Amino acid sequence: MIPALLLLAQAADPVAASVAAMSPERKAAQLQSTAPADAAAGLPAYDWWNEGLHGLARDGYATVFPQAIGLAATWDVDLMNKVGTVVSIEARAKFNAQPAAADRRIYQGLTIWSPNINIFRDPRWGRGQETYGEDPYLTGSLGVGFITGLQGPDPRHPRVVATPKHFAVHSGPEAGRDSFDVDVSPRDLEATYLPAFRRAITEGKAQSLMCAYNSIHGVPACAASWLMNDRLRHDWGFAGFTVSDCDAVSNISIYHHYRLDAAGAAAAGIRGGTDINCGTAYAALPEALAKGLVTQAEVDTALTRALRARRALGIAYGGTSPWASIKPSELATPAHHAVALEAARKAIVLLQNTNARLPLAAGSRIAVIGANADDLGVLQGNYHGTAMHPVTPLEGLRQRFGAANVRYAQGSLLAESSAIVVPETALRADGKPGLRATYTGGSGAPTVRQDRRIDLDVNRAPPAPGLPAIGYTARWTGEFVPPAPGRYHLILDQTQCWKDCTVHDRATLTLGGKTLHDGDLPKGRVDLVIDSDGTPQPIDIRLDHRSEDDSFRLLWLPPAEPLLAQAVEAARQSDVAVVVAGLSPDLEGEALSVSVPGFVGGDRTDIALPEPQLRLLAALKATGKPIVLVLTSGSAVAVDPAAADAILANWYGGEAGGTALADVLSGATNPAGRLPVTLYRTTADLPAFTDYNMKERTYRYFTGTPLWGFGHGLSYTRFGYAAPRGAASVAAGGALTVDTTVTNSGARDGEEVVQAYLVPPAGTGLGGNDAVLQRQLVGFRRIAVARGRSSNVRFTIDPRGMSIVDRDGRRHVAPGAYRLYVGGGQPGDGAGQWFDFTVTGTDMELPK
Repeated sequence: MIPALLLLAQAADPVAASVAAMSPERKAAQLQSTAPADAAAGLPAYDWWNEGLHGLARDGYATVFPQAIGLAATWDVDLMNKVGTVVSIEARAKFNAQPAAADRRIYQGLTIWSPNINIFRDPRWGRGQETYGEDPYLTGSLGVGFITGLQGPDPRHPRVVATPKHFAVHSGPEAGRDSFDVDVSPRDLEATYLPAFRRAITEGKAQSLMCAYNSIHGVPACAASWLMNDRLRHDWGFAGFTVSDCDAVSNISIYHHYRLDAAGAAAAGIRGGTDINCGTAYAALPEALAKGLVTQAEVDTALTRALRARRALGIAYGGTSPWASIKPSELATPAHHAVALEAARKAIVLLQNTNARLPLAAGSRIAVIGANADDLGVLQGNYHGTAMHPVTPLEGLRQRFGAANVRYAQGSLLAESSAIVVPETALRADGKPGLRATYTGGSGAPTVRQDRRIDLDVNRAPPAPGLPAIGYTARWTGEFVPPAPGRYHLILDQTQCWKDCTVHDRATLTLGGKTLHDGDLPKGRVDLVIDSDGTPQPIDIRLDHRSEDDSFRLLWLPPAEPLLAQAVEAARQSDVAVVVAGLSPDLEGEALSVSVPGFVGGDRTDIALPEPQLRLLAALKATGKPIVLVLTSGSAVAVDPAAADAILANWYGGEAGGTALADVLSGATNPAGRLPVTLYRTTADLPAFTDYNMKERTYRYFTGTPLWGFGHGLSYTRFGYAAPRGAASVAAGGALTVDTTVTNSGARDGEEVVQAYLVPPAGTGLGGNDAVLQRQLVGFRRIAVARGRSSNVRFTIDPRGMSIVDRDGRRHVAPGAYRLYVGGGQPGDGAGQWFDFTVTGTDMELPK
């Protein structure tokens, strides 16, 4: 009877049945990120790897939202839920466009490896742009909003599966990340690096989680049973599946030397709590089984978790999903673009507005200056989809203020020796800026248009309607118009495909009748040196797009002085200079091959605005014209407040970034974004980049004076705060409810981000090396208040919000005198009021 009962149970549970029937080799294959079809188990091929950090990524056209750090600057949990919902709808729209049993390639699945909820502890980290900033509470709140939007309302049938990452204590440096070992204190681990992950699991109910590259106290994170099993599953009740960062399991032996070979690494991953291996290291699981390094039961547990997720998504065992009704047409819709525009508007932070320079008057003559003013990559950031109708800052300002009122000059490089896109001012065809473009392919007639610059994102997306994604040619003709005699570098640049890519594109460049390049693009870049006498020369560029290479750009390194002269002249002929400066995804990002002054490997060595842009600002300042400085970046950039009248943080603004910026500069939108990071004055204010101790890091422990603090942001109107109202005391373990009234006393309608900061009793909150907790965010809410009106805001501070963490990692609520500040920023930054209360009773320990 027992075998019969077992067969009956397996029939009712196809996951258990298929796991029981698979050989070790078949099981290992399904536990790798690119899982082959298994007809006997009823499994089509599936790739677990998909991305949706700020829009569905790397699979053609999709709605592109502001980069994650920009989304964080909105301080809007409801908006994050909307963004996550759009991302998941578009993932389903693409998924449903193929038959249910279709073999899914990379970036076509429903397991989304987002959000990145690592703490942005140091502005030098190039991947900090992917995070929600430096604060655990803000990060956790926004992460929960995004995760619940992704997965939808029914945990039994998720729209997609969210995968918060990288667990844990992971925030640079990029160089050496595969072998980096973090020596983190128990207190910093509990107080800073784990809270957002805890909330993602316990509140957001994320059904997956990704472990990090680094090791912690000598144990690779993806093999750390104390982290992946004890903390995650036992303490937090996680029941989903886990996945490694890509090749992190291989790193267990190759870089960490924690095990001697692939079999040992695979066994360590499985036993350490890592279910799915992004990469191929789990191909060694049969060997590990044969050697007794791991048990069949342990492998079966990992596989069962993974296959149950596929069944819940309705993509295995003939399962169905209520989300299968989402139509392929529900992709990059006007409604989704409206959410992207809302997010881009809300993300902009007005840092400084001396003498109310902003908003600009209608009819203003504007000089738009800067390498970031007209660059597609600066809109899209990293881990992005292809925007269908992106609007750069230059285009947005032309649309808002009228093209006749806008002059444009590139002005400078972003950083020394770092190439940038050739601007429209250096290209001409038929008497107009840019080049004549002809796209040929498919069954239709060629597409002919004017491209102001060659700056294409062709990642599984055609550059023009009617073209195939692969298998077309593009030709650009016209003139190269150098601004002055000198030596120029013209660079054909391409981000080349790397997975399942057997062929790359070919390109030809002819200048002045001489062919300078004809053939492949080695490693995606060809640098051509041009000695010009300053006269225009015919240019002819051809691209044979026959691969899945991701982009194609024409870049340059021009002499500095001609660009500077153009910018100064544009400013002199205008009422105001809008300088779009900062960084770019070419300089900061994940494991980049870049080494120029201030940048290395995707990270930064200096947080100051790079020298070429400082020279540009100084030259513009000398004209006496007002300057509006727009900082586009994924991290904090230190600038001299005296360099400009008004300064804004615009991040990487997504497909609607230029429209949103123009709306804010014109006053059509009243800015209300807030900084999710501290803007330090100088790199010297920072501890060593490799030191994960939180002493002198972030607003919670920094004792110096920043340029602008975490939570800072101005408005075109004014807000006032009434004294908070609440109980004078609360017993340890109880919750405190506080109300305040916010009044818009200015002349414009506006939004305010109301923030609540808790200061613990004196003598508590000590960290590693006696770092003292200055204050911590315990509540926030973004509200709209019409001019002359008031709004009541209520915060409930639960015991976890009132808790502190001791050096041994013990989290508890300590009796004593507490102070709560409620305002539009931290104490001393704008309007706000203090509220004093006492926690009574005995010390209360909280669970980890």
